[in-house]
Parts: sequence; C-alpha cells; structure tokens
Amino acid sequence: MKALAIDWPAAIKPLLKKYKNSKHPLQAENAYQWIVMVVLSAQSSDDLINQIAPDFFTKFPDMRALSKADPKSLFPYLTKVRNFAHKAQWLVETAKKIKDNKHIPLEIEALVELPGIGRKSANVIRRGANAKPEGIIVDLHTIRVANRLGIVDSTNAEKIEKQLMEILPRNEWDAGMAMSFLGREICRPEPQCPICLMKKVCAYYNTVVKKTVKKPATKRSAT
Repeated sequence: MKALAIDWPAAIKPLLKKYKNSKHPLQAENAYQWIVMVVLSAQSSDDLINQIAPDFFTKFPDMRALSKADPKSLFPYLTKVRNFAHKAQWLVETAKKIKDNKHIPLEIEALVELPGIGRKSANVIRRGANAKPEGIIVDLHTIRVANRLGIVDSTNAEKIEKQLMEILPRNEWDAGMAMSFLGREICRPEPQCPICLMKKVCAYYNTVVKKTVKKPATKRSAT
C-alpha cells in the first residue's frame, strides 16, 4: 500500500481535536489504580477489568494494603482475568517494591522496570495520571490505524512508537491514543471509511477503497 505525501503534523490535528478530551476505556482514578488495571487488562477486555475493579479496590485500596497481601489472596477477585495467577504475583511484587502510593514512579524508565508493564502500558499510565507524554501509546488499534493511514510502515509496536515520535512534535504525541479511539470506533478490522474524518489523507482509503468502488456503467449511444 503506497503512502501519500502528507504533512502529518498538520494532517493529524483534526484527529487530535476530535479525541482531545476522551478518557481511556479503563476507568482508573489515580496512579495506583492505573498500574493495577493496566497490568490486569493485558489479554483481557477493558470492560471486564472495569467490572472487577470496584471489589478489588475495596479490598486493596492502595499500594500499602496490596504490599501486605499474599498473591493468592487476590485470586478470588481475579478469576475472570486471563493469566490471573501471574498478574497477582506481579502486582504484589510491585506493591512490595513501591510500598506507598506517594512513591509511585511515573517516569517511563521506572515504570517499565515493574513486572507486567511495557512501554505501551507505561504510556497509558502516564496519560491517565495527567503526566506530560514521554512516548506515544501504541496498542493494537494504533498499529492498525497508523499503517492504514500510511504514517508508519511497521507492525512492531516499538518501531511504530519510534517512527511516530520522529514524525510528530511532542505536543502531538497523544496521537497514538487518538488513533486507538479511531480504531475502536471507525477504523475497525472492517473499516467504516466513508464516515472517517481522516479519509482524505488515508493511504488505505485512497489507494485501496476508492479503487474497489464500482462506477456506474455508462450507456452506449445507439448507432
């Protein structure tokens, strides 16, 4: 799929404007909750994590409470979560290391040292905590949208993040999350291209979709 020649810092502005005030689907309220819910959400749906979170946080309201727990004591709250035994172990290890909410780190380098947290998760946590971006969120929706737009040429999340950070100015680094929202709502596996606000600059729409739209046959004049 051939990319178009696009001024991406300008072209991405409408997308950023549309999703500027959109909250992440995970309904976390503070940095502690963001860490817990992001770790639990890997390979599980955000809706499921939102459903189980209230009971979990009633029992383990902060890092101090979680640091005193045995991983197995988390199991009853996490049985619907995929890989819950490992995630319970990771969360207790994290809590024992941090000990108190006031010691929660928000730097990317520190967050990725915690078990179960990679760069995408760290970027989500920082965004949820209203910290200035140090990177760009790249989830499976971002990967799909960024490649369809033609702004990147990779399916590797870390490579995509690096490419986007090189292409876009820092004040546009929320574009990764904006693409994720677009991917959840419109640019789904079966995209709704006709209603997409990015179609004018989208390589997929302009080089694939337009070519597949059948033009009405013209009638030949009688001879």
